Amino acid sequence: MSACLLGRRVRFDGGAKRSDDALLAAWREEGRLVPFCPEVEGGLPVPRPPAEIEGGAGGAAVLDGEARVLTRDGRDVTDAFLAGARAALDAAVASGARVAILKEGSPSCGVLTVYDGAFRGRKVAGEGVTTALLERHGIRVFNEDRIADAARFLARRDGPEAG
Repeated sequence: MSACLLGRRVRFDGGAKRSDDALLAAWREEGRLVPFCPEVEGGLPVPRPPAEIEGGAGGAAVLDGEARVLTRDGRDVTDAFLAGARAALDAAVASGARVAILKEGSPSCGVLTVYDGAFRGRKVAGEGVTTALLERHGIRVFNEDRIADAARFLARRDGPEAG
């Protein structure tokens, strides 16, 4: 679970993007969530310069060594993004996670979109580095607007008592 969606101030700008979704609140009360910020776990500070995947390529291209994650001033932060993605995968495996709820648009956590790599505020279709790694390892990733879809996925996978 993206820690910023749970109100933790870990985003690049030092803020959070808390979700008030009722299902998410219930899962939190049940102790079913593992809060995680791949960028912070990868060694990046809060706040930090914004970063984007070069050329608007997706996280899979970063995992495959075909693209980098760069800050606006051109600093390569790919290694931190890769380290954070690996740490997220380790946490997911250790906790037995079957799904992840991640923050849309992030170069780590984007599920459907990421920024285009030109720092113009434009999004393109693609996934973040952590999303790509989790999905490569069979963990289904949903964004904060698809929490009900995650619940339905779990219910289909585990039966009606799952939620």
